[in-house]
Amino acid sequence: MKLKVTVLPGDGIGPEVIEQAVRVLETIAGISGYSFEFSEHLIGGAAIRAFGSPLPRTTLDACLGSDAVLLGAVGSPEYDRLPAHQRPEAGLLLIRRALGGYANLRPAISYGAITACSPLRPEVGRGTDILIVRELLGGLYFGEPRGFTGTNGSTTAVNTMRYSVEEVERVARVAFDAARQRRGKVTSVDKANVLETSQLWRQTVTRVGGDYPDVLLEHLYVDACAMHLITNPRRFDVVLTENLFGDILSDEAAVITGSLGMLASATIGGEVGLYEPVHGSAPDIAGQGIANPFGAIASAAMMLRHAAKLEQEACDIELAIEHVLEAGYRTPDIAHGTGGYVATTAEIGELVSEAVTEIVDMRHAYHAV
Repeated sequence: MKLKVTVLPGDGIGPEVIEQAVRVLETIAGISGYSFEFSEHLIGGAAIRAFGSPLPRTTLDACLGSDAVLLGAVGSPEYDRLPAHQRPEAGLLLIRRALGGYANLRPAISYGAITACSPLRPEVGRGTDILIVRELLGGLYFGEPRGFTGTNGSTTAVNTMRYSVEEVERVARVAFDAARQRRGKVTSVDKANVLETSQLWRQTVTRVGGDYPDVLLEHLYVDACAMHLITNPRRFDVVLTENLFGDILSDEAAVITGSLGMLASATIGGEVGLYEPVHGSAPDIAGQGIANPFGAIASAAMMLRHAAKLEQEACDIELAIEHVLEAGYRTPDIAHGTGGYVATTAEIGELVSEAVTEIVDMRHAYHAV
């Protein structure tokens, strides 16, 4: 197995968490004899400082020429006054579009060891395991026309929500395929009582669902879904929704896990997949060694699953994360109410790597008996 990975540490805590994700991947490679080639490039604010662009051509070319892209975080407040297309976040939107990934997979898992750090009552959140499938290349974030018109105090801003049948169908099939590998249920989220785009969304998802008789399909309005995510999260298996709704609901799902730092993501469907933790750059804690790397490490596991088809190795990393949490190790954001030892970012990376080694050794010993 050979895997060429472009690493984009990005801004803020991005470099800190990605360093630990790469450490875990190197552990997997060393154990299994795989060849993972890592090439690091700049994006976001770091790229603006070096090249004057949030997505330099060299970075884009490296990403397009790789098997997978592993990204940390993008965003730097020093550039907030720049026009939108020149800010660090523009680099993220551009790379998503360039790579062509239209389906963003965002798991939200309640780990038993840190259930108490969620503001939800343990009996509400415990056992939750949701996969949010967010359409990533359509809707308000990319629709045209957009922009500002008018002058002299009468300025008007316009954004366009636009979807085609083809865009909805392809991401719906990702959700239904995922549900077949999980618990067999898809909840499609829209606002079909108000929006024509949602009416098209619902019609298309219903039609696609007919090709999956073994998967239960339900429809929910986005406001109702937002409520049920908090009051009864275990009712969900796979949540399928459009770009804006998915952005909001997946961040809300962080309440279930206890921290945004626990959330991983994979963007698939294009020629090259993009793997990144959901959290932002968190510049207020950058460089302090307290950032939560679990989301970045879990994103690396998703990269192995989807880019390299290494399901066992992906499961090994995910199990190692669980073991480290059960052993009582925490970063500050998930330490409240859970006890245990508050570890640094680097210590968590080392602990997960050690746990991966132990898990693989145990499996090999079992098969040798």
